[in-house]
Amino acid sequence: MQLDILMIEDEPNIAEAVRFILSREGWRVGHHADGAGGIEAIRAARPRLVILDLMLPNRSGAEILDELRDTADADLAATPVLMLTARGQSPDSGTRADAVLAKPFENDDLRAMVRRMLR
Repeated sequence: MQLDILMIEDEPNIAEAVRFILSREGWRVGHHADGAGGIEAIRAARPRLVILDLMLPNRSGAEILDELRDTADADLAATPVLMLTARGQSPDSGTRADAVLAKPFENDDLRAMVRRMLR
């Protein structure tokens, strides 16, 4: 079964909340907990959408996003990415993400953004 969404997020509380919110909408949500192996998790899951935290242990979300966008696999490189940032934090690769959402965020804002990105 293909995942709708793969979330790469190291904060357990945020990861659980996002998974709960989006699963209730009917989306299949997978989770990877740190930057190490992040691109491999994306390659393996081939999700319709990646939710990627900017600040991750072992490898930043910006590095993962750059590698995703630069991959030779055109379908994978085109995967939509929603970058999560701490409020006031500017992602280095923000222009390569399809959307950016600042934490903390409203549940309705997350749902609406994911809905738009998965159309």
